Amino acid sequence: MALWKESTPLPSPAPAAPTPINVHREMPAREPERASPSPVGAAAPRPVEKRVEQKESVIASDLLIEGKIEGSGHVRIAGKFKGDVRVDGNLTIDQGAQLTGQVIAAVVIVAGELHGNITQAKRVELLETGVIAGDVKAGSLTVAAGSRMRGQVEFGWDEKGSGNKS
Repeated sequence: MALWKESTPLPSPAPAAPTPINVHREMPAREPERASPSPVGAAAPRPVEKRVEQKESVIASDLLIEGKIEGSGHVRIAGKFKGDVRVDGNLTIDQGAQLTGQVIAAVVIVAGELHGNITQAKRVELLETGVIAGDVKAGSLTVAAGSRMRGQVEFGWDEKGSGNKS
């Protein structure tokens, strides 16, 4: 019986030590998720923003796709896509890529070719190698030297304001 009493205290401290370690390991993983919606910690939003930027759907350069894209993430087109794109995130059209269709996105970056209209964008960037054949309605527009565009442009107008700024 003396052997049982000596071996009983040994197992009880061993499980007690891993329990606090496991709790501490789980806590940091849960804290950023809970802290991200609230402005409690300055370090918590940074990892969440990086995670959002990493969630990007890509149409590879060797693909030709026809259809419709709708969603809340970011989309990068490196190949050819024919159809409308409506995303709450960013749309990037890489150099050498081609999109034929209407675009509604928060931010549109064009380094390839876009044949269609952009509406309801907060920001549009037309890079040096970019081509837009269509109308653009955006909060702001950045145009690089060497880019080309054919169409009408409206930017800097708020939706709520009147059409006449004097």
